[in-house]
Amino acid sequence: MASIEECQRRAVVKHNSICSMLKILLLVVSTNLLTVLLFSCTSLDSRWSSCGLRVHSWDSAALFRELNATRRDLSDSRTQSAELQRRLAMTSSLLQTLLAEVGRAREDMATAADGVGGSRDEIPEELKLAMGPHKMPLGFTSNLGTDELYPALGSACFNFQKELVEYMSYEVGKECPVDDVFAQRLMLKGCEPLPRRRCHPKSPKGYVEPVPFPASLWTIPPDTSITWDAYTCKNYTCLVNRRKEKTSYDCKDCFDLKGREKVRWLHDDGGLAYGIDAVLGTKPPGTIRIGLDIGGGTGTFAARMRERNVTIVTSSMNFDGPFNSFIASRGLVPMHVSVAHRLPFFDGTLDIVHSMHVLSNWIPDAVLEFALFDIYRVLRPGGLFWLDHFFCAGTQLNSTYVPMLRRVGFNKLRWTAGRKLDRGMDKDEWYLSALLEKPMT
Repeated sequence: MASIEECQRRAVVKHNSICSMLKILLLVVSTNLLTVLLFSCTSLDSRWSSCGLRVHSWDSAALFRELNATRRDLSDSRTQSAELQRRLAMTSSLLQTLLAEVGRAREDMATAADGVGGSRDEIPEELKLAMGPHKMPLGFTSNLGTDELYPALGSACFNFQKELVEYMSYEVGKECPVDDVFAQRLMLKGCEPLPRRRCHPKSPKGYVEPVPFPASLWTIPPDTSITWDAYTCKNYTCLVNRRKEKTSYDCKDCFDLKGREKVRWLHDDGGLAYGIDAVLGTKPPGTIRIGLDIGGGTGTFAARMRERNVTIVTSSMNFDGPFNSFIASRGLVPMHVSVAHRLPFFDGTLDIVHSMHVLSNWIPDAVLEFALFDIYRVLRPGGLFWLDHFFCAGTQLNSTYVPMLRRVGFNKLRWTAGRKLDRGMDKDEWYLSALLEKPMT
């Protein structure tokens, strides 16, 4: 039998042999795994995409390029993230401001609804009725989509509560206060439409029937056709003769139907003065039928169009004279609204809109642009917008108004600009006359 030492020696040799074999086996396995990994890629220079690595196998310069590109991408991402956070913060701030403004507006409207100048119990009963709301009778709610009817009342009326209460103070069924000028000032402050009233406007004394049509178009009506309480002039003779005065009036010679009014728009000079027949000639005969004249003075444009079987509504305010009454006396249709009022016509219904002098640079730019878009709205496709003697400073024409008209989107049929010679060549003031068309599509 072998000694104990011999057995121990043999065991050590056997152990060392096994360890050597294990090392060799591990080396073979590792080598095979590396080989499989390398040849699983398309080439030795390809990226080890299967391992999720973006490095080149043997090119250290490419590794540095990849690292630098990654750093640049990371820097760009951080910049974009910072810009996005800045925009989000700005949007959040604007949204908070808007919500605060809406909240205040709701509080103001609630205060106005609860009471004008105090609690609702303190509101004059007539104003309560004018403000509403009023419950609809049973059976009428399904078609209207509401069970309450709210009378039209300009929200700006609530900014002038004292004046609103004064306007609505009268005896029901009796004569209204003589407050035409007061009411018009409220309208110009944005209280438009005014609330309805249950009283009778003062009737003229000695009223007679109007002059028959068509003679009425060019006849100055009798003085008894209206009341004169609200005006400086107390008869039409005064209004006609004021053209000779040096005092400035709105539409100074409009009431003189035997003077310049008699020849307006009859002739086309090829320049700023367009003739009605030339304008109508741009469309097939009979297709210009209804329209609007904005700020039409005493209605002469509408009278000329009426002679050509075109119906024109004339908007006008009663500045320094009874313009609306005069228009009606001629057998024409007046409309008492300010230039800031949304046009009371449905979309795409008018064949022509005209305005002379009124739409000009005295109107704030934002108000003017809203008005131009509103004109575009009410015109039918192919309808005409005749911008007649628009006046502005020469520096404003190309910098402000040409881009504004371009934004609205009219097509140009005719375009003429020239100096305002009536104010002298030393003034940088210009007229623009343009015939524009709403696109057909």
